[in-house]
Amino acid sequence: MKSIEANGYEVFFNEEGYKSLNLFISQKNYSNIFIILDTNSNENCLQKFISLLETEKNIEIIEIEPGEAEKNINTCVEIWSILTELGADRKSLVINIGGGVITDIGGFIASTFKRGIDFINVPTTLLAMVDASIGGKNGVDLGNLKNQIGVINVPKMVVIDTDFLSTLPQNEMRSGLAEMLKHGLIFDKNYWNEFKNLSEKDFADFDRLIHRSVEIKNEIVKQDPTENGIRKALNFGHTLGHAIESYFLENENKKTLLHGEAIAVGMILESFISNKLNLITKEELAEIKYIISDLFEKINIEANDVKPIMELLIHDKKNEYGKIQFALLKNIGNFSVNQTVENSLIEEAFNDYLL
Repeated sequence: MKSIEANGYEVFFNEEGYKSLNLFISQKNYSNIFIILDTNSNENCLQKFISLLETEKNIEIIEIEPGEAEKNINTCVEIWSILTELGADRKSLVINIGGGVITDIGGFIASTFKRGIDFINVPTTLLAMVDASIGGKNGVDLGNLKNQIGVINVPKMVVIDTDFLSTLPQNEMRSGLAEMLKHGLIFDKNYWNEFKNLSEKDFADFDRLIHRSVEIKNEIVKQDPTENGIRKALNFGHTLGHAIESYFLENENKKTLLHGEAIAVGMILESFISNKLNLITKEELAEIKYIISDLFEKINIEANDVKPIMELLIHDKKNEYGKIQFALLKNIGNFSVNQTVENSLIEEAFNDYLL
């Protein structure tokens, strides 16, 4: 697959990715290399990665536990301390190998350690390949509030090895599909249509779908790297999806949701709102509900969950002047940003989902 030129870096795929990585490292005089990963990527991905990495530089491995619960400032402090103890300096390189939590927190750690050192992302989950490792957003959660602390800073490169997807359980694969669906809904109707017969796709088709998903996000980010305009479209499904994800994360009586599972619900809810605001037709809403519901199980949201979920919306990063801002659909393949929505309509969307 052809590499994709992003803002200040490139995204490489499969065999060409390792060739480009080795060439890049050989041309740089890094003092040492630190690999940040979790126990899953250590067990399933590290051996292959190391076997294809050609360097005489000293390599140190820093491993954390998997999961969103680790994406916090305390984990950063621990890793900053480890980097210091192991002699990391301004000429060190960090390589993040893992899913979205690893690329988010690893990029943030590298971007802030000694006011910034180089880093490379090697996403190993579908979600990280098509979303988390692309676009330069790095950060951590603040308690149960997602991505409240962070920076926008791009890696030196991204290496996507789709072979790593064979190590993922089905629920992790579905989680990544949510972001791919989103890219079609906001930007490319033809791409969205590809998911109507997903069961007929083979591995080559899926590599192509991944490549196109990265292209879509990159096309948007290149136009608006700091999220002042068009990049806000990438938040479709995320205003309500993040609130649902945060609520389920903090509630002991709820099963913790994968990011994509929450975003799938968010897209259904925000499509309902788009229809009620006369942005999409009833037929488009029905199609969106059908495709997403066919891929994702319905989440058990009860009537008494709605109010506390809505209370979390006040912390959404897109809010301006105390107003909750939505990115909604104008039609399938197009979007409308900076949409304010009345609470009564949000409640109506939840009530429709609860039926």
